[in-house]
Amino acid sequence: MNLAQAVSIAIFIITFVLILTEWLHRTTVAMVSAAMMLVVGMCTGFYTQARALDAIDFYTVGLLLGMMILVSLLEPTGIFEYLAVRAARISRGDPWRLLVLLGCGTAIVSLFMNNVTTVVLVGPVTILICELLDISPVPYLMAEALLSDTADVGTSIGDPASVLIASASGYTFIDFLTHSMPIVVVAALASLILLRFLFRRELGIQPADPASVLKLDASTALRDPRTVRRVLAVMVVTVGLFFLQGFLNITPAFIALASAAVALVWIQPDVGKVLARVDWNVLLFFSALFIVVGGLEAAGVFDIVAELLANFGSDRPVLLGIVMIWIVAILSALVDNIPVTIAMIPVLKGLSAAGVDVSALWWALAFGAGFGGNATPIGSTANIVIVSLSERTRTPITPAVWGRRGLPVMILTCAVGSLLFAATFPWLG
Repeated sequence: MNLAQAVSIAIFIITFVLILTEWLHRTTVAMVSAAMMLVVGMCTGFYTQARALDAIDFYTVGLLLGMMILVSLLEPTGIFEYLAVRAARISRGDPWRLLVLLGCGTAIVSLFMNNVTTVVLVGPVTILICELLDISPVPYLMAEALLSDTADVGTSIGDPASVLIASASGYTFIDFLTHSMPIVVVAALASLILLRFLFRRELGIQPADPASVLKLDASTALRDPRTVRRVLAVMVVTVGLFFLQGFLNITPAFIALASAAVALVWIQPDVGKVLARVDWNVLLFFSALFIVVGGLEAAGVFDIVAELLANFGSDRPVLLGIVMIWIVAILSALVDNIPVTIAMIPVLKGLSAAGVDVSALWWALAFGAGFGGNATPIGSTANIVIVSLSERTRTPITPAVWGRRGLPVMILTCAVGSLLFAATFPWLG
């Protein structure tokens, strides 16, 4: 190992540790680390400004920005609150039915939108419904986070990790639906059954007045039906174009940004307010991490890792995929699936360059990154948001509470993912 590799690895490890400890905001950590990687690289000759700029995946950033603008147009309309209230009324106060409707509804919406935005808006309404029924909100809040984390892997736009993998692998929206979605559906259904068992005590307590949810008026939650109709119309066309992206030879980033532009022209909102609701922290975090990981790649670190994995997995590709699911899942639980995914992408590219067929390994990375976040409160941003919301209630979600429910869900989904990965390996490849 030469000096460039040693220094770049040291910067990368420090970055991961600081993200894990949350001593500083993760975006601050990533930006400082990117600057350090570039300065050290320029001084030692292994990294340049031009190469750092090339390391940023603008296709990923563009796709995320376009979808964030569409979601930010929907945020103030009340559509998410409307859906939550409708679910409560349909449940008629039955705890299990309410969990299924809120959890699965959040998961379905999160297939096409950032699940962080979804839980931010649905979470407070969930707490209100639970207070009205005088039941603990913990099962419902955790179901919303856990099921949306699991389901996100089903599309190429549902989770930032999936966006990254789709951009790096070249897999299309349809590829995710045909290869990933079936496995995700099984994992999500298994998670739902497990949640029924894990929360059996809470779900066994019947509300004193189940009919109280029928007094909720969903129509009052919908503040701007006109904007909702227009944004949803644009999103339907957007998803349709995602289906046709391979045939039309256009990128998801172009589709998302063009759709956002059409929506802005059609609705003509206060653009300043719309952009203020865009999660710029995530975009900056992504960009900075791309630069950090680009430094590792420039120093040749990933060539060493790829060579080691190639020696291990060239004759045992299925085993390599299963090992990858669990390693990525564990790392995602400890840090966050975004930096783990960004770090693993060059490794898979290195394996490909070494002659290993990585077609199926991209799916192993997706399953590990998506399912692993369920284990801990910091495994995904949606989990952090849910824990923060629960602190407003009489029953806050502590790390111990999350561990007793989230960790079993992570183990189950990874086990399901591993079994189905092995069973469908020829198809995934």
